[in-house]
Amino acid sequence: MTKSELILEIAAAHPNLLIKDIDLIVSTIFDEIESSLAQGGRVELRGFGAFFVKNRKARTGRNPRTGDAVEVHEKYVPFFKTGKELRKRTNSQMDEA
Repeated sequence: MTKSELILEIAAAHPNLLIKDIDLIVSTIFDEIESSLAQGGRVELRGFGAFFVKNRKARTGRNPRTGDAVEVHEKYVPFFKTGKELRKRTNSQMDEA
């Protein structure tokens, strides 16, 4: 599902809301998640999951084309861990399919 599809789903479920307002709400939520992660924070949505940042240490990698050693710098990578409710719901939906 894309962001625009999410906005349309919410609009269909709540016809009293304007699409531009829904777009603003969804964009604000995503912006706040991004802002928190950029500051090294954690965002937890109970029952859905948690977004957090992990540190990947510097290492020596390989160029897949040439096989030459390449230094890969330290970086921070966003991760998402699913919540218990989301795992249960996903597994029950997959069992029915």
